[in-house]
Amino acid sequence: MKLVDAHCHFDFPQFDGVRDKTLEAASRDHLAGLVIPGVRRADWERVRSTALAHEGLYYCLGIHPWFVAEHSSRDLEQLEQIIQTRPERFVAIGECGLDRLHGTMEDQYPWFEAQIELALKNGLPLVIHSVKTHDEVHATLRRKNWVGRALLHGFSGSYQQAEKLIGQGCFIGVGGVITHPRARKTRDTVARLPLEALVLETDAPDMAPEGVQAGANSPAYLRQILECLAGIRGESVDHVASVIFANTRQLYARALW
Repeated sequence: MKLVDAHCHFDFPQFDGVRDKTLEAASRDHLAGLVIPGVRRADWERVRSTALAHEGLYYCLGIHPWFVAEHSSRDLEQLEQIIQTRPERFVAIGECGLDRLHGTMEDQYPWFEAQIELALKNGLPLVIHSVKTHDEVHATLRRKNWVGRALLHGFSGSYQQAEKLIGQGCFIGVGGVITHPRARKTRDTVARLPLEALVLETDAPDMAPEGVQAGANSPAYLRQILECLAGIRGESVDHVASVIFANTRQLYARALW
């Protein structure tokens, strides 16, 4: 069995001093690697250096909707220049997207669209942040003629929204939220979706699973999420793990797990 955490903020300061210990613990539960998304230019170098310092770690670079105000067009130009060097272990653009609860959608749209265009131009997948904007994300991808692969990270929408996003090339990120019994809509959605459309993520240190203190999430809990997903779907842990590992490799085609 091999597991990959498809979205983990392993560069965040919460992991300072404990990264080796965390990876060792996670590897005992079959973690083969993880992907670190970049959220702002100021952190891009930290993201890159964290990934390169550990075997099995890969990274993305992008501009998150929460941080668009601190960026300029020069940052997008810099991102494109980085991409064109084909840097080692760089696998996607993101985290980018839309968030109805933080800032204004009017400000976020141009940045999301620009990163979609950049991904299309360079044949790269996207890592998408979407909070109460699943319909808008779908409409934007469709309007921009998106034909690639994407991760809809931290999905908590409806089954119908998930179906539309899958049809637009998205994999649905399944994280700690499904371990909470109160998350009935999300649990029902991931139970019904095609297994071939799902990937596992922790979003650590956030999005903690049941029984884990808020802000203390870790890639070591990915196995817990896997077992919960298998139980919800009524499928074996080994089967779910095998299919999802293949999905993650398809999403991040440049990664070599």
